[in-house]
Parts: sequence; structure tokens; C-alpha cells
Amino acid sequence: MSRFAFVTLLTAVRAPLVFAGAALALVHLFAPHPAWLAGALALMGLSAVTDLFDGALARRWGVTSRLGALADPLMDKVFYLVATPVATFAALYNEDVAHASVLLALDVASLFRDQWASFLRSVGAEFGADVKASFSGKLRTFLAFPILMAVHLQLGLQSLAMRSPAHEGAWQPPMAAVYALEGLLLALVVVSGATYTVRFRPYLRRAARPAGRA
Repeated sequence: MSRFAFVTLLTAVRAPLVFAGAALALVHLFAPHPAWLAGALALMGLSAVTDLFDGALARRWGVTSRLGALADPLMDKVFYLVATPVATFAALYNEDVAHASVLLALDVASLFRDQWASFLRSVGAEFGADVKASFSGKLRTFLAFPILMAVHLQLGLQSLAMRSPAHEGAWQPPMAAVYALEGLLLALVVVSGATYTVRFRPYLRRAARPAGRA
């Protein structure tokens, strides 16, 4: 396998890994067992690891490509699109409406931010703008993986404590810490969206000019 093919595979495998992790998280939700929870977190962790290494290896080996640059953020979005809704469903299934409401707000904000950023990049590309990810966007991605895994850990342990007699009363992460992490991620989503808006505002203005005007 060539280096380019390996890096491309490393990027592409992120989606099936997170889908498989989400599937195990759902299995654990309906039939709680430590093995299911460990498997779900391991698969999500592997998915996160691919994000750390695909771009770095591509640059180190000199096999960067336009396809890789476009596929990498797409795979990041797949992670959010899968991990957060599954966590929201798990919180509802665990009868924790307050937590589910916070996760729903995070899910909606993330979806809107990603669609808005894609729109702004499309507008900027029309005028030859640099559409690379901003620092705030990269920071959001870097922190989103461990935060969402921590959320799934809390939800998985909660399911065990609620539905597995052998683990009744088992330790669970304090909800204050979980809410703090989710609040941090929500803040990063908002700041990232605002950063993109400011960055691409000039191109929005140019695109809004009537046809025929310079």
C-alpha cells in the first residue's frame, strides 16, 4: 500500500469507526454490560486517533492532496453527526431530560455552525479566499473528540447503574463536570461560528452586490 493510500484510508476509516462505536453504545443502552461500553469507547477513541495522525502523516510524507484536505473536515462532521445525537437519545432513554436538553442544544448549535461555515467557505471560494480551517475551528475539533467520549462514558455508566443489578450504585462522573465540558464545547462552537462570520464577511458583501456592479 502506498503512503498516499494509507493516509487516505486513515481518513476514510474514521466514519465507519464512529458508526460502529455508536452502534455498540446503543447495544449497551438496551443491554448494559461493561464490555459493550468499553468497545464503544475504544472504537470512538480509534476514530479520534485517525484525526490526529492522517494530516500529520500526509504532511510528513509529502502526500497531501485536495481530496484529503476536503475529506478530513467531512469525517470530523460525521463524528459530530453520529456521536452527539446518540448521546442525546441515551440521555432521554436514561430519563435524564435536563441532560438530553443540553445535548440537544449542543447538537443543533453544531449542525448550524457546520452548515454556516460550509456556506461561508463556498462564498469565499468564489472569490479565491483561503478556506482553510481557523484556529478556533481546529481547537473545537481537537477538544470535541475527548469531550464527547467523556459524555458517552458518563451515559454508559449511568445505564449500568440504572439497569444492571451487579453495578447498582456504581460510581459515576459528577454531572457538574459533564455539564462544564459540554458548556465549553458549546462555547467553542459559538466562537468558531462567529470567527468564520467575521473572516468571510468581506466576501459575503461582495457576493451580495447586484450583478454587474464591480
